[in-house]
Amino acid sequence: VQLVQSGAELRNPGASVKVSCKASGYTFINYYIDWVRQAPGQGLEWMGRIDPEDGSTNYADSVKGRFTISRDNAKNTVYLQMNSLKPEDTAVYYCHVAVTVVHYWGQGTQVTVSS
Repeated sequence: VQLVQSGAELRNPGASVKVSCKASGYTFINYYIDWVRQAPGQGLEWMGRIDPEDGSTNYADSVKGRFTISRDNAKNTVYLQMNSLKPEDTAVYYCHVAVTVVHYWGQGTQVTVSS
């Protein structure tokens, strides 16, 4: 199993960014994918998850309405669209999947929001 994320991004406050996570090595539609972030000096914060089979999503209250998770099953890829970015969104963003009882993580994508 492998999760490969897109590269680092730098944005101004108020801008948007879309981060991708390409999955391989398992049946993509069978397992939820989560997005989690870690801000500097902070712990992990869960952002939301998607069921690749039907595209249904759940979000943390802190990002609901600003962040959107989507998927492209033909590409085995999940996306995290982040709008109206704030400096406090600066963090390393990780995608995560638990295949049966084993947890896998992407390598992380640094998103920096600064003017």
